[in-house]
Amino acid sequence: MTTWSTKKLGEVADIVMGQSPPSSSYNERGEGLPFFQGKAEFGEIYPTPVKYCSSPSRIAEANDVLMSVRAPVGNINIAKEKSCVGRGLGALRAKKNILNQMFLFYFMKKNENNWSRLSTGSTFSAIKGSSLKNFEIPLPPIAIQKQIVERLDKIAEAQKLNDDLIRKADELFQSLLHKELNPVRDSKHSNGVNPAGKDWKVKKLGDVAETSSGGTPLKEKAEYYENGTIPWLRSGEVSQGLIYKSELFITEKGLKESSAKIFPINTVLVAMYGATTGQIGLLKFEASTNQAICGIFPNSKFVPEYLYYFLKTKTNYLIKISAGGAQPNISQAVIRNLKIPLPPLQTQKQIVAKLSAVQSYKKELLEQKIKLKELFDSALHRAMSSGLPQ
Repeated sequence: MTTWSTKKLGEVADIVMGQSPPSSSYNERGEGLPFFQGKAEFGEIYPTPVKYCSSPSRIAEANDVLMSVRAPVGNINIAKEKSCVGRGLGALRAKKNILNQMFLFYFMKKNENNWSRLSTGSTFSAIKGSSLKNFEIPLPPIAIQKQIVERLDKIAEAQKLNDDLIRKADELFQSLLHKELNPVRDSKHSNGVNPAGKDWKVKKLGDVAETSSGGTPLKEKAEYYENGTIPWLRSGEVSQGLIYKSELFITEKGLKESSAKIFPINTVLVAMYGATTGQIGLLKFEASTNQAICGIFPNSKFVPEYLYYFLKTKTNYLIKISAGGAQPNISQAVIRNLKIPLPPLQTQKQIVAKLSAVQSYKKELLEQKIKLKELFDSALHRAMSSGLPQ
């Protein structure tokens, strides 16, 4: 393993500390240069301009590494174009033939969580330009820097491709939801039947399924919770979608002495109030819930996954009608009055198979995303810690 010498950052890069331009030069009309004041405009790699400046005080060139130097300290991006930088940012520009610009970016990115150690100030942390200039950076030969950058770029490109596939899987899922679960043809077609020939019956949910809410044992009674063995879900956990586990448990006594009840496997759950109002889940194990959750019990009239997927198309509607009070709130009556198309069970199973296939594909992509992140972090750590194996 090759060990590299180090140089002070100020010796191998030009560092421009931002400065606030006159406030009269700010605008949102696109006049002048994009104006970045701090981390607020940062994205995954590139910042997104919100304001512009017609009289910039300090300028970052395209491809400069941007660093947040005032609280919060340490976040890293790349300038897509010539930009004005405010006092919350510093711009770093590698000196040619000494330091590769992307090598500099990856080095700064690797240390993103550590830059706060350079900050000063008890009430408002900030990094001084002198601290940055004196920071030691490993400096392999420029050819090795390029090799490292190429390796990391390839992994980053694979990450981008994987993220694009996740986005496309989401788009396909939403398209299928609309196509497969919309029983009515649009108004330009006659006879009310869509091109796929769907003539499904539409029923109120309460006419085809039983519902119930859960309950919460008294919090001050330890015997309702200590050493509990009965899974107990809160409304925030409904947003998991397919629910396989619970973080909290209650006791048999807590169950009996409250309105909580055991919901069977394949109960469809709807969050009725709080921050997750309108979220839909499908219970994949027996569990109890709090009173903020409505359970729709499985029966022979619908495939549970079909109802789960259909109700996911109603999330925005449920959120909309819940607004207005101190906190979002929908009732069981609203849920029971929802109209649901009921195709034959075999058709429901076919729809579920299509939608589940897309979700399984997305799950694989999300697992791949984790592996690529681990690969990138590992490669970055090895590259910036002690060099490439020779």
